[in-house]
This record gives sequence, structure tokens and C-alpha cells, in this order.
Amino acid sequence: MIHTSWDYDCARDAGLSFVERLKECPREPDPFIYGARFAAAIAIRAALKTYNRLEITGRKNLPRDGSYVIVANHASHLDAVAILSALPLRLLNRAYPIAARDYFASNSARLALTAIIANVMLLDRNSKGMDALTNCKRMLDERDNVLVMFPEGTRSTNGRVGLFRRGIGLLLAGERYPVVPCYLDGTNRAWPKGALIPRPSRVRLFIGEPRTYERVERSDAGALHVCADLQAAVRELTGKAQQQTASRPVSQEAYL
Repeated sequence: MIHTSWDYDCARDAGLSFVERLKECPREPDPFIYGARFAAAIAIRAALKTYNRLEITGRKNLPRDGSYVIVANHASHLDAVAILSALPLRLLNRAYPIAARDYFASNSARLALTAIIANVMLLDRNSKGMDALTNCKRMLDERDNVLVMFPEGTRSTNGRVGLFRRGIGLLLAGERYPVVPCYLDGTNRAWPKGALIPRPSRVRLFIGEPRTYERVERSDAGALHVCADLQAAVRELTGKAQQQTASRPVSQEAYL
């Protein structure tokens, strides 16, 4: 008679409340959350396509496998879901927009909504320690994960690309992870900071070519170099947006 031994391990978040489980990353598989996230993604993609006429340029630049980072300008709560809409649905549960803990975990309802729909990963934006960077690197090393980051640290009120904080440079300097620069155009008009609901204004996402900073020195100087280079790459994509706008005939966009 063959005796087989079985090893059963409890989920890492066993014993935690529903809200506390949402704060953990990576999250343990949960059929309810996965199903709700998939349904929400389909609805959001349809809404962005019809209500905001979302256009995505450069989707072919997204890596097909492996972990990578997406960086973009930040002007609206629409930014994260617009970027997520460019990713294949198979990556839905492995894409983590980085979100400020002090804002998105300020109440349970906001945390549940954003964690379920957008799969946000909470970080302390004012933290001076290395815990946040360590968590990000762990996520990138663990499996095929995608981190969506907004290095400006806060939403712009005028739609212009602001300075990139050094955290993104410290994360990527001397590392092999590919990073994809992106530029979001129109999200500040579609859902500006302080507005209650989105407006029917056109949104465009421009995806640049991936790059790595494996040969950049892991130092403050190297981090600043990475920040400056990525900021320049995102600003370069604004030129493509302006060229595309200039080549279009005047349309209903004029009154939005």
C-alpha cells in the first residue's frame, strides 16, 4: 500500500479581514475579486472607448513577457485605468498601479473599490526608507508582474509633465527590468482634479519604446540620470500628441 503525504499551506493572508487582505501585495487568488475585476475591466474599456474615445498608439511596444515597469505622466484618476486598458486581459491580475496609501487607504470603501477594480499596490509616497523600493523589486522579481508608476507623485492641475521623483530612479538604476514610458493626453480635461465625475472628452495614450538602465550606476547620481531620461522620454511623446492634434481637422473636440 502506497502512503502519500500531503503538505497543505495556509494562504499568506489567512486570518486577515477582507479589507486587510486588499492591502497585501501580491494578493492571494480570490475568485470573487478576480471575477469582479474582469467584469469591471470589460465595462471600463467599453466606457473609455465610447465615452472618451480612447485611442492607444504604440501598443506593440509593450513587452510580451517578463516583468516590466510602465511610467507615465499623472493628471487624473483616469490615468491608471486608461493604461490598464492597453494591457492584455491575461495580465489583469498581475498589473499593479502604484497608489498613495494616505489617499487610497483613507477609508475602506475607497480602498475596496480601487483594489478590486484597478488592483492597486499601496505605497507610502512620503516614506524615506527603502521598504517601498524593496516591495517593488520583490514584485518584479517574483513573476511576470507589471508595475504602473506615476513618478510625479501627484496629479498635475494643468496637464503638463512635472518633475520625476527620485524613487523611480532608485528602483531602476542598475536593474534589468524594462521600463516603458507613456504619455496620457486629455485625461486632465476628461476628469480633472476636483471634478466629481468624468466628462466626455477625448483621451489618448501614447506608448514609447521600452528601455533598461542595467548599466547605470546604483547611486544618487544614477537615480537622477534615470529620472531625467524618463521624464525626457515622456515629454518627447507629448510632441507626437501635438503633431497628431495638428494634423486633425477641426471637429467636435473644439467645444469639449
